[in-house]
Amino acid sequence: MTADARSTALSSYRSVNPATGRVLAEHPTATDVQVQEALAGADAAFRAWRTLPIEERAAVAARVGTLFTERVEELAAVITEEMGKPLAEARDEVAFCAEIFAYFAEQGPALAADQPITASGGGRAVVQKRPVGVLLGIMPWNYPYYQVARFAAPNLVLGNTILLKHAESCPRAALALQQLMDDAGVPAGAYANVFASHDQVADIIADPRVQGVSLTGSERAGAKVAEIAGRNLKKVVLELGGSDPYVVLDTDDVRESARTAFATRMGNTGQACNSNKRMIVMADLYDEFVAELTRQAEALTPGDPAEAAPGTFAPLSSRAAAEGLARQIRAAVDAGATLHAGGRLLEGPGAYLEPTVLTGITPDMAAHHEELFGPVAVVYRVADDAEALALANDTPYGLGGAVFSTDPDRARRLAEGLDAGMAAVNAAEAEGAEMPFGGVKRSGYGRELGPLGMDEFVNKRLLYVKDRTAGEG
Repeated sequence: MTADARSTALSSYRSVNPATGRVLAEHPTATDVQVQEALAGADAAFRAWRTLPIEERAAVAARVGTLFTERVEELAAVITEEMGKPLAEARDEVAFCAEIFAYFAEQGPALAADQPITASGGGRAVVQKRPVGVLLGIMPWNYPYYQVARFAAPNLVLGNTILLKHAESCPRAALALQQLMDDAGVPAGAYANVFASHDQVADIIADPRVQGVSLTGSERAGAKVAEIAGRNLKKVVLELGGSDPYVVLDTDDVRESARTAFATRMGNTGQACNSNKRMIVMADLYDEFVAELTRQAEALTPGDPAEAAPGTFAPLSSRAAAEGLARQIRAAVDAGATLHAGGRLLEGPGAYLEPTVLTGITPDMAAHHEELFGPVAVVYRVADDAEALALANDTPYGLGGAVFSTDPDRARRLAEGLDAGMAAVNAAEAEGAEMPFGGVKRSGYGRELGPLGMDEFVNKRLLYVKDRTAGEG
């Protein structure tokens, strides 16, 4: 079999409505010739794109942000239908992308400015931030636009060029993004969507024209990509799983705190890396907190994400994802966990799993260490702050964490001890284009967004100019 025949024979990029199971679109995997054309185009585009003044690149990024705002309805409709995101949340995701591109368009030139160094031996020294070349982005399905925006925006402003490999289940979103970039004036090749296979991804990473790769996805995918990149001496940024603690030390209103925690957990139907997957609650609040979570979960019924009526929940991204999460829930219950609400996979072609409340999970259960990627609220009871912190850090992950208290100093003391890339006090998360995002431990490494988002794929080049002395020149 020829190389092109091998590529064509691999699985296609397939869009399926998770609410109905209906196939919306299907696109063949790229041929090896198409991949090579994309690589050549990105490399050629880099030679020209990098030479433009950064202010000109920033102006293009600003136009990208403007188009996100202008196309909010059509873009939101695509991901609502393609991966089941409730329509209001889909609109919010598009709006956040506009914010991200606007931020880097406005702040990028200053963030990439030369940094003077005092040279002890005289002369002038600066650290210059220069682009490195073609980058590969491997992006997931749960935030089809936002994940791309936070990777692409700073790197396009810096002068790098982007090859984007989207999730196989989101080809319509991938094509919508490509069209938006083209219409905004991003030069041909500077941003190129590639429907690559896994084998082709390995080839792209190994290609000498590619200088780095950013992946948001599973631990398994991250380990494979990091291994390939390591063999080829390529820089990697990884944003992987999370099992973020959400610690409630005290509150003036237990029921309201529980409602806030539940609403946070249900964001994107629980399919967010930094969702509050482990709720850690003081013993005097625990019973009422769990009771309110249970009421919230039981009150929801399945609904159409395009309508997002109050009191309804959306499907997961796919039937396979829903089935996998249902198995994790059953395994936890079989091992001794208590199921307070939900846990049932609904019949039919859709991907609906009832919102779930679990307690009684212990360290000997798989669920204590796994990521439950969906609408599952896991609650732990603790006796004091020390136990809360120990439990919060008892995870292989280290993405984010949140601590709540009527005493901000008490909450901050605990938050300071979290082994995580992001810690928030009296907020579920610190979200914004200016806020760096990333984790430690098995949640990955590197940062996106904010000032740190422009420091990952950049040549921090030292330029030293020696002072002239008598007799020289």
